[in-house]
Amino acid sequence: KTQIGRLREPSLKCIDLVVQELTNVVRAVTEKMQRYPRLREEAERIITTYIREKEQACKEQVMLLVDFQLAYMNTNHEDFIGFANASSASQNDENTGKKLGKVTNQVIRKGYMAINNLGVMKGIGGSRSYWFVLSSESLSWYKDGEEKEKKFMLPLEQLKLRDLESSFMSRGHMFAIYNPEGRNVFKDFKTLDLSCEAQDDMDSWKASFLRAGVYPEKQTSEGTVGEGEEEGERRESVDPQLERQVETIRNLVDSYMKIVTTSCKDQVPKIIMFLMVNDAKAFINGELLAALYSTGDTQNMMEESADEALKREEMLRMYHACKEALNIIAEVSNVTLGGGASKMSTPSYGQSNAAPARRPPPPSASPRLPPARPAPGGLPPPLVPSRR
Repeated sequence: KTQIGRLREPSLKCIDLVVQELTNVVRAVTEKMQRYPRLREEAERIITTYIREKEQACKEQVMLLVDFQLAYMNTNHEDFIGFANASSASQNDENTGKKLGKVTNQVIRKGYMAINNLGVMKGIGGSRSYWFVLSSESLSWYKDGEEKEKKFMLPLEQLKLRDLESSFMSRGHMFAIYNPEGRNVFKDFKTLDLSCEAQDDMDSWKASFLRAGVYPEKQTSEGTVGEGEEEGERRESVDPQLERQVETIRNLVDSYMKIVTTSCKDQVPKIIMFLMVNDAKAFINGELLAALYSTGDTQNMMEESADEALKREEMLRMYHACKEALNIIAEVSNVTLGGGASKMSTPSYGQSNAAPARRPPPPSASPRLPPARPAPGGLPPPLVPSRR
């Protein structure tokens, strides 16, 4: 149930991101109403208020969805692996040697912790925080969470874990990793002193180290247990039957969490689209105009901005100036064409007013006739005189 309850945070985060994107879209669309600033502000306010109201209803519905999953564990789901299948899966993993830490180097936990004896190594006091990645075979730490600059990788083979008391250099909760055989763990140091800010974080890291095979030292009334007793405790803790049961439970939990996660991934976007996105679209298309009229300040909302009024006056001045320029061009053209015509019709001095006599065209010559063909009798036809 704890794992299912953790689905609330990403679901609510998804709603917040959708609201932010809708607000950006509304702001970008209302930029087209820049000519009427009051109308733009009022429309943006009404739409944003409506989206916020639907956001609250959407979050309540998502919370109900998670509560539904917590209310009843449906172990009869068709996709649930079941106890028999989980047992056979763990048995198969044991037979093929694919258990955690045997073949695959699976990542168990990531997070920030502080190394307290790092400052002592460099001759300075205090501690430094690093991003740690715990896997089934090693413990690595990086400069930050981007995991680009690796500082060191520590193999976990034959390592143990024990608690430490807080010192003046670190006020957090401390524990150390060491080698029972007295070998150096990190460079020239026999222990790696780590600390967390909260007790819950330290307990979670300890549980993760247990999954990786790093067990805490056992204490008795006389001190630390002997080597033989420690080996016996280790054998008891890694009992094959117990490991098989743990693996079976893990398979069951993973199977059911996969069902719940898939259901939430499918239902949350549908809830957001139905209760917020589609409803906001319907409100803008059908009720936004009525909401604007209901404010009762339509006259002020339709007032233009000072920039638009200045732009319109400038456009009117340009229009009248162009119109006046066209009139002047038309007058100049008319005067120019009229003066040219009068100059051509005015006679020059020394010429008579009478128009010169026009000579008649010469008479056209009569066309020559082709020579006549001789008559059938052999005599030529009589000659016909022609006018010259």
